[in-house]
Amino acid sequence: MSDDESRYAAGMAVRRSVLGDAWVDRAQARLSDFNGEFQNLITRYAWGEIWTRPGLDRSTRSCCILSMMIALGAWDEFRLHVRAAFNNGLGKDEIREVILQAAIYCGVPKANHAVKEAEAVFAEMGL
Repeated sequence: MSDDESRYAAGMAVRRSVLGDAWVDRAQARLSDFNGEFQNLITRYAWGEIWTRPGLDRSTRSCCILSMMIALGAWDEFRLHVRAAFNNGLGKDEIREVILQAAIYCGVPKANHAVKEAEAVFAEMGL
């Protein structure tokens, strides 16, 4: 198995563990000639190279991702990673703390929007 194939396999395993099989299966079903190379790239490098590193546990990585998505205003990814945070051991209390921290460092308007987005995800999850 080549390094790329090994990294892809490791990345897919982490991706499924963090995002859930249903989400990954939907993403895989939408593969096309246009997006396939991008999906392969993020599976190998975001999930297979970065998320598999031993330096941070998954809950810490989730906190980082949530903070970055708030800072960027990347709300689709924020919602995705709110759901994923539960798979990584975070709960509503920890997500609230991330948003409060982001209010100071990213701005109150972005944190205010993050609260609304997180509450919508919690409602969808029946929490």
